[in-house]
Amino acid sequence: MEYLKILQQAATWLIVIFWTYNISISVFSLIKFKEKPLLVDKKHKFMAIIPAHNEEAVIGNLLESLNKQDYPKELLDIYVIADNCTDNTAAIARDLGAIVYERNDPTKKTKGYAMQWFLAKKIEENADYDAFFVFDADNIVTPNFTMEMNKKLCQGEEVVQGYRDIKNPSDTWVTAGYALFYWTMHRFYHLARYNIGLSPLLNGTGFMVKFDVVKEKGWNTKTLTEDIEFSLINIIEGRKLGWATDAIVYDEQPLGFKQSWTQRTRWSVGHIQCFKLYVKDLAQSVVKHKKIMNFDGLLYLMGMPILVVTLALLLVNLFIYLGNGMTLSALLYAYAKYILATFLLPPLSALLILIVDKRPIKPMLKGLLCYPLFLGSWILINIKALIKPNTTWEKIDHVRNIKAEEL
Repeated sequence: MEYLKILQQAATWLIVIFWTYNISISVFSLIKFKEKPLLVDKKHKFMAIIPAHNEEAVIGNLLESLNKQDYPKELLDIYVIADNCTDNTAAIARDLGAIVYERNDPTKKTKGYAMQWFLAKKIEENADYDAFFVFDADNIVTPNFTMEMNKKLCQGEEVVQGYRDIKNPSDTWVTAGYALFYWTMHRFYHLARYNIGLSPLLNGTGFMVKFDVVKEKGWNTKTLTEDIEFSLINIIEGRKLGWATDAIVYDEQPLGFKQSWTQRTRWSVGHIQCFKLYVKDLAQSVVKHKKIMNFDGLLYLMGMPILVVTLALLLVNLFIYLGNGMTLSALLYAYAKYILATFLLPPLSALLILIVDKRPIKPMLKGLLCYPLFLGSWILINIKALIKPNTTWEKIDHVRNIKAEEL
């Protein structure tokens, strides 16, 4: 029994330190820092890359928003990778002025493979672009997106994530859960780290990469979460990622719980893959670069192990207390405050984000009430991914035909 108490104390301190560290950093999201100076003053040439698999329902709205950028048209080329498409995605894209590359390889369907295939061609051509954007077909971008990213490039930043907002935050409790989660992460994780010189992470879509960054090795991601993987690869190399709050890209989220479960399972499996592939390299990069940024990236990967430690601690506590003669009802009473905090803290933190970001609260009330359920289901998803990781890619259908002017 003594060794269980030692294990209990060690696990408790590990969890407390992990969350104290993250909460302490999140405070810096509330501080306004001076903007970085421009190192050069020029308008760079960009390519917008859109990997798309059967996206005829939504791709037109993205292309229209890109065609309306407040930026010289000759300095922005739009490429659509029609990836294993069986619908009219390619035809619609061509009609709206995009340059279409059609790819057919049913054995390799993920966005990562499409990016790898396309960028290999552009690198071989030695295409005259300074940087590229990556979008999903269901995105819509604000007119100033390219101009804001050009400013970041002029400030010397090489890999920059735009602000990923939500097209349909109040459609269902599921879309509201996504919105609250992203808004919280954007401010308390990504912006906070950017403000104090640590590295935010790419999160799926709406990001910029300086072309020189990929010219040597190409886009060689291997996991189901190519955005996180590419982020970690750059952090390992000592490259800090940037954050562009004013370069806004809108993203559609799944309406139903079943689709959400499938999507988030893929993300969880991808995180496990990243842990297996990069935890050693990240640990070595901490020693090599001697930067807190690399240590912070390593801690990000520790999120899944911390979950395992937390669940193990709960089981150890249960064993110890019941072994000491405590009844189950007494145990539940003793843990009542922790259970209450678990249900109250997520919606309260989300409510704080709504207030700080000056977003309307009334449309999000359903989402706030259901937010503990949304996050709680993610714990089950992570457990399922750990026990039975499914590495098969499954497409999430996009059906919300929302135009830029409706946002």
